[in-house]
Amino acid sequence: MTEFRRTLLLVVLMMSLLMLYDKWRVYHGDTSFLAPKPAATKPVATSPSASAPAVDNAVLATAAASPASGAASAAAANLPVEDVVIQTDVVKARMSTLGGDLVDLDLLKYQEVDNHSEIWRQMKALVGKHDVVPPKTDVKVFDTNAAQFYAAQTGLAGLPGEALAHNVMRLASSERTLADGKDQLVVRFESPEVNGVQLVKTYTFHRGSYAIDVAHEVVNHSGAPVKPDLYLQLVRDGRMPEGGYLNGPSSYTGPAVYRDDTFHKIDFSDIAKAKAKGVSALDSKEATTNGWIAMIQHYFSSAWILAPGTSRSYSVGEFDPSVHGQPTYFTAMFTPMGTVAPGASQTVKATLFAGPQEEKLLAPLAPNLEQVKDYGRLKIIAQPLFWLLSKIHTVIGNWGWSIVALVVLLKIAFYGLNANAYRSMAKMKAVNPRIQELNVRYKDNPQQKQQEIMKIYREEKVNPLGGCLPILIQMPIFIALYTVLTSSAEMRGAPWMGWIHDLSIMDPYAILPILMTATSLIQVSLQPTPADPVQAKMMWLMPLAFSAALFSFPAGLTLYWVTNNALTILQQWMINRGIEGDKGKGLKATDAKIVKG
Repeated sequence: MTEFRRTLLLVVLMMSLLMLYDKWRVYHGDTSFLAPKPAATKPVATSPSASAPAVDNAVLATAAASPASGAASAAAANLPVEDVVIQTDVVKARMSTLGGDLVDLDLLKYQEVDNHSEIWRQMKALVGKHDVVPPKTDVKVFDTNAAQFYAAQTGLAGLPGEALAHNVMRLASSERTLADGKDQLVVRFESPEVNGVQLVKTYTFHRGSYAIDVAHEVVNHSGAPVKPDLYLQLVRDGRMPEGGYLNGPSSYTGPAVYRDDTFHKIDFSDIAKAKAKGVSALDSKEATTNGWIAMIQHYFSSAWILAPGTSRSYSVGEFDPSVHGQPTYFTAMFTPMGTVAPGASQTVKATLFAGPQEEKLLAPLAPNLEQVKDYGRLKIIAQPLFWLLSKIHTVIGNWGWSIVALVVLLKIAFYGLNANAYRSMAKMKAVNPRIQELNVRYKDNPQQKQQEIMKIYREEKVNPLGGCLPILIQMPIFIALYTVLTSSAEMRGAPWMGWIHDLSIMDPYAILPILMTATSLIQVSLQPTPADPVQAKMMWLMPLAFSAALFSFPAGLTLYWVTNNALTILQQWMINRGIEGDKGKGLKATDAKIVKG
């Protein structure tokens, strides 16, 4: 039974290390090798449907794949294609008069490594790759430079003749910077009339907000009624964001759709496979009155949101041809604007979010928008953990100390369970010399040895499996907390104290991993020594291997583990002292003295 217990403990520790290594791989951009790939939404044919807007993907692809048509539109309207730079206190946006779309958006409060800096490249070439710290730049959500194509686009379809999908528009507002003392910045674009129909886009930026109000007004100057359809889409090529020491890659990068109370993530690879089969990865022709679309990456997301009750349908797919030689994907939402009579107008309002995946920012905008924060399979545990952690943070005001406080609360919650386990381990340590003696005495009679060992367990009321249950129960909690700490934008750039300036990246001086290794080895010294020399060595090697994996983990996670180890050592020491002084409860007087060793 003793060998079985130790073998089980080793298996649990190995599985824990394996799962954490798998999470580390995913955090650094590799795919998980432990779990099967989530099943893609069942593809459906893209045949026309009367209940959905008649939107042609060729029209939608104009912005991404047909710059020539934009130039032709510019020539026809005699309007120049120009960029309009807008700045508020939290974002800097570049908008194009070609379609009046957002083609570049910088988050002024968030920084990342600028891997494309020419100066840094030259310095790196001169002194070596690891000797020069690259410069930092503002985090980009939308970006249409050579390294990435990622934009938010809208337009009209379903009109006779040429659709107002991506015409060159006229800038009809003058302000480009949010002035001091003002809370809003309004940017207005007006398209030329096409067959008597005009589209007016009005963007309203708000101070301190990453949510942009976008109003689409259709003005009918023709002599006949029109029934246009509005599309809102997020377009992105398949290249993953580059990771630096401030912002590692995400466990998921790609489009998402929330409809009918269900959250769908559709991998780029699934979209490509569906296209190869001539079907859509997700094509909802049935209209609904709820939901939103998003494009997700590590820490940051964009999303189009319509007002509740507005009819909408969804589509996710791949453009053809590609942009900049890269496959380009879209997630789109369509809504009919109704019949617009001659001389009348119709307006549909939407919200474009482009910013960090902070739950306090996402939750007020749309139901379940916070699901863009990717907690993975342990969401049922991770969400309550983050809720508790955020509540602690509102009181303490420091995420590092909030993690410490969370560990204390978890230790209190599991105190009874851990106490029983540590008490069992202390008793095992106390009777271990007697078991070692039996191993020598009955080395040629395993059956008799097991009987004598079980007799000792009964006499001393020792449960040889008592130390396994807490590990099994707390392992999912630890992995879920890892997900919380690596997925929460709130941790990005959050300091703790002294040398820890960012809890979302590794400890720059490896102090916490070293402390974690030391406390883990102390824990091993408090546990009973296995009779098998190989198992005894493994018990000492496992913490070293475990600690080596944590050297590259976020400092917040290592802080959690060091705190947990310290409290565990304290609790184990107190229990050992209690058993040592309690001669008549559970151990013989002769055995109680052994605890001192």
